[in-house]
Amino acid sequence: MSRLSVVLPAYNEELMTAKVCRTLKEILDHEGISYELVLVDDGSSDGTWNQIEQISEQDPNVTAVHFSRNFGKEAAIVAGLAQASGDAVAVMDCDLQHPPETLVKMFRLWEQGYEIVEGIKTNRGKESLLHRKSAGFFYGIMSRATGFDMQNASDFKLLDRKAVESVLSMPERSMFFRAASSWIGYRSTSVLFEVQEREAGESKWSARSLISYAFRNIVAFTTLPLQFVTAGAVGCFICSLILLVYSLVRYFTGHAVEGYTTLLIVLLFIGSAVMMSLGIIGYYIARIYEEVKKRPRYIVSKIIHGGKKK
Repeated sequence: MSRLSVVLPAYNEELMTAKVCRTLKEILDHEGISYELVLVDDGSSDGTWNQIEQISEQDPNVTAVHFSRNFGKEAAIVAGLAQASGDAVAVMDCDLQHPPETLVKMFRLWEQGYEIVEGIKTNRGKESLLHRKSAGFFYGIMSRATGFDMQNASDFKLLDRKAVESVLSMPERSMFFRAASSWIGYRSTSVLFEVQEREAGESKWSARSLISYAFRNIVAFTTLPLQFVTAGAVGCFICSLILLVYSLVRYFTGHAVEGYTTLLIVLLFIGSAVMMSLGIIGYYIARIYEEVKKRPRYIVSKIIHGGKKK
């Protein structure tokens, strides 16, 4: 009988951990699906790990992973994939904003032969206009970089065992799971879902953390920002040619170009472009530096499997 593993990254989800496990157990038992829940505590500062420990002691189908500190959601997903033993592995949020009922649809599609089942948002929940536009811009860049339509994409997806192994075989330290799972290929389909309201707790994503997350993943997955540097250089060159022609025309017609203001504008423009370009290049160098150090993506301090600590 095929087994489904559900990876649940958790960071400060003390109020939701027990409920999400209880809800998944009821739904999967009702559908007759053999399952395993892999809960990854990403260095929570509240009582999330205590809750997970209690759940894992009561339910042998729960595997609990505890990080030594907070390593981020991407690291928690990879750790969950590495611990999952099912023939199919699903990833979903621990706050029930990804509807568990959709998980059953994903599993049935996998049984029909699909190797990756993507969860596609039909709405983005309660988000500000700025957040929605920023997300659209980010996924537009990622769609262009990957060659796949990533608008309204999410981490809510189900992967066949060989797709999981392909993701885990990627050596990079900074992995963007949402894009990597699309990049590997395989026979794919999608299901639509509505983002549910969070029942308890608060979102862990501030505007600042979302911007940092977006830029980090763009740099980790694509060199497109470096092409912006090249485009900016070409733009500066074209502007300088236009200004050169304008200055020569003014000079030969006896109307010299006013020096100080024009010079100041040109210097500020070029200086800003150079500093911005250096910043983008420097960020890529920083990512290269992190990769060549080959530090582990995460450090696991505890694992509980089948009620036994490892």
